[in-house]
Amino acid sequence: MNPLPYSDFVVFVDESGDHSLESINPRYPMFVLSFCVFRKAVYNHQVAPALRALKFAAFGHDMVVLHESEMRRGKGGFLHMPLTVRQPFMAGLTGIIAAADFQLIAVAIDKRRLSQTREPQRHAYHFAMEHGLRSLFALLSEAEQHGTLTHVVCEARGAHEDMALELEFRRMCDRAAYVRQGINLEIVIADKKTNSEGLQLADLTARPIGLSVLRPGQPNRAMEVLESKLYRDKRGGKPGAGLWVLP
Repeated sequence: MNPLPYSDFVVFVDESGDHSLESINPRYPMFVLSFCVFRKAVYNHQVAPALRALKFAAFGHDMVVLHESEMRRGKGGFLHMPLTVRQPFMAGLTGIIAAADFQLIAVAIDKRRLSQTREPQRHAYHFAMEHGLRSLFALLSEAEQHGTLTHVVCEARGAHEDMALELEFRRMCDRAAYVRQGINLEIVIADKKTNSEGLQLADLTARPIGLSVLRPGQPNRAMEVLESKLYRDKRGGKPGAGLWVLP
């Protein structure tokens, strides 16, 4: 049993794109890691119940796990969904995200540029995690979560990848000055089939952010909704706080 009291927050992390620097999709050469930071009271009593209610209305049950790629391509639970159901579902989902009180930290990596740097061997997922944690430590410090433990929930990606991530996560935390100030993090690796509303929302936020960086002039309704969620530093700035664009 961990002796530290748990913090008021829980963090869900998911990605868009893959971390490989060897196979880069020219249409979407991005890797994005999205951190959705919720106060537990808000998540438990508002966000998660609202998302479950939306699923019941659309599917008759809440076992459908929402994946941005399946929704976009009409696969999985959306394979045979009629337009008369899909449109109100999407509108309801947008409304839930817009109304949800959470903060967003996103790290967007252009893999083309990263592959051309002096460190092409750098693991894109770990590179993104390192920068996201910098902002997360600052956010939790500002929220006065000193002396507590915050769980960071990440989706599983395979035994080897998960083990490497856990080691890298601990290394990053051990080096962070905020740990010495009492801001403590613990990683939780969740199975891909886990029906976690928080992970699903993190998944839904990642690609719109990547597209906003890749094609800034293109209309992006989802990003318009997410813009106000991005964590700001004490001066109100997003760069290096709620949004990292690397390298």
